[in-house]
Amino acid sequence: MSTFEQKFKDFEQKNKDAEAGGGKERIKKHHDAGKKTARERISVLLDEGTFVETDKFVLHQNRDFDMEKNRPMGDGMVTGYGKIDGRLVYVYAQDFTIFGGSLSRSNADKIIKIQDLAMKVGAPIIGLNDSGGARIQEGVKSLSGYADIFYRNVMSSGVVPQISAILGPSAGGAVYSPALTDFILMVKESSYMFVTGPDVIKSVTNEEVTKEELGGANTHNSKSGVAHFMADDDDQAMMMIRELLSFLPSNNMEDPPVVPCTDDPEREDENLQEMVPVDPNKPYDIKEIISSVADNNYFFEVMPHYAKNIVIGFVRMNGRSVGILANQPAHLAGVLDINASTKGARFIRFCDAFNIPIVTFEDVPGFLPGTVQEFGGIIKHGAKLLYAYSEATVPKITLITRKAYGGAYCVMSSKHIGADVNFAYPTAEIAVMGPDGAVNILFKHQIQSDEDKQKHIEEYKANFANPYRAASLGYIDEIILPKDTRKKLIQALEMTQNKTQSNPPKKHGNIPL
Repeated sequence: MSTFEQKFKDFEQKNKDAEAGGGKERIKKHHDAGKKTARERISVLLDEGTFVETDKFVLHQNRDFDMEKNRPMGDGMVTGYGKIDGRLVYVYAQDFTIFGGSLSRSNADKIIKIQDLAMKVGAPIIGLNDSGGARIQEGVKSLSGYADIFYRNVMSSGVVPQISAILGPSAGGAVYSPALTDFILMVKESSYMFVTGPDVIKSVTNEEVTKEELGGANTHNSKSGVAHFMADDDDQAMMMIRELLSFLPSNNMEDPPVVPCTDDPEREDENLQEMVPVDPNKPYDIKEIISSVADNNYFFEVMPHYAKNIVIGFVRMNGRSVGILANQPAHLAGVLDINASTKGARFIRFCDAFNIPIVTFEDVPGFLPGTVQEFGGIIKHGAKLLYAYSEATVPKITLITRKAYGGAYCVMSSKHIGADVNFAYPTAEIAVMGPDGAVNILFKHQIQSDEDKQKHIEEYKANFANPYRAASLGYIDEIILPKDTRKKLIQALEMTQNKTQSNPPKKHGNIPL
């Protein structure tokens, strides 16, 4: 065998060693836990044959605690780039079979390298997290790696989409990189996130809690609002990332991809004519209206398990990506509270950063009253939603389906805070408050009987519980029939497609956090 042939053979062997991860035994244990390896996940995520791995032969540089005797190639981190639906993406995946996927200075540098490339090139970055946290043997070196990653997460924010999948443990400092990214996916029963684990909590506060209860997928999708999506397994998580990216541009200088539309943009839906109940206190599912007007009736919902009184997600209208924000009368009557306000505000700011127009479906009786909300800072948190809508410069279309009362009318993308086109159904009620409450205040000393009260309520409804007063002042651009909703929204989106608007020059505003 020639020297060259031997070198090629050595290279091939090193390649195999690098791709072997922590070895067959550890990989089997990983599989037995229902999890895929880092490379298996990447192969499911990316278009077949497109992955190009970088830094495959990187070794850690630690000499403490006999670590120099164990230096696997790749050091527990797989990084590189590839394509999703033919579009470039950067990806890193922690390999739990090597040192529990713990972060070393060397593999932090691998992540940093592709973060910098993603910013230079303008492409999304996807992190597949499965790590025991900082590598204790490296001390502050590992911590410095985290901080360098966090800094780049912040610098990349609003420039390229950042998506994090939590596919195993993510604890301590490891949770803050995902928290800084745009979307977080978790997997049922195999992933968890927390700043301090159950053992530490028990020793400090004497509370007993399991990992799943403390930071499992269900907890962060339904209670804390930390995560946006919940998958059944690793494969489904990868498919969800692929679908999410199909609605997003590669960077903030591009528009989202346009897909061919086979659904008639002028399609009418007679079912919408009776969707909003005659009784103003009767609930209905706003998602039925959303899916009715979307291309092929498909709505990709974001955060479906958290703050259900507000609905957010993506649809396509005539092939173009659109962000949807809607009050949900089927949950808490669609009222705005702390959780709904923060959920909505962050979604609006994401859409605005990435040139995705926003359509708002409004049916809101107001802000949720009570001491829990007031002590929790509903004023501050509600202001986030107001701030986000006001600041957004993408096309903003609003449709009032039923109630638009008080301050909530102002906040929900009203004409006064910069909406471009404001529609209302004939069933819309735009007023300071509902008829009952208004009559109790206006005619407090004049009501002698139930008949008196009912008479005043009917008068108030005739004067205010309709869209015509607002339309007469130009606050509503057009009153439309429900069956025409799809056509009217698409017309408005096409009309505002080339909208250009700039806010006053400044370093940044001071959103009420």
